[in-house]
Amino acid sequence: MKIDWSFPRQVLLALLVVGCLGAYPLMTYGSADITRSAFTGALLATLNVLIGYAAIEYSHGKSTTTFFKYVLGGMGVRMLLMALVLVLFIKVFQFHAAALISSMGIFYVVFLTLEILFIQKKVGIKHQR
Repeated sequence: MKIDWSFPRQVLLALLVVGCLGAYPLMTYGSADITRSAFTGALLATLNVLIGYAAIEYSHGKSTTTFFKYVLGGMGVRMLLMALVLVLFIKVFQFHAAALISSMGIFYVVFLTLEILFIQKKVGIKHQR
């Protein structure tokens, strides 16, 4: 199985671009708690999308049923886990809720867009064979 490294590179680039855009306001107006929470949200969203990438790569080339089971089923499981992790970080570890959720939400939208485009690319490649 050949791994397509274009997606992780896109994720890294998006992480750097969005992180740089948010760095100045965060450092200027944010406290250490807000900065820690925003950084954690970005890290969680990045981990989430990389797990999704692994599911796409694993299921690519398999039957359509298997592909959708891993990709769509995986999305549901990942969303549930992310919700549980959010509750854990906010309630147990007392992270700044708005900063954590905002950061995670912004990166989630950016990464989800990249993930959908990547899935579309993979499905297109499969249908060309």
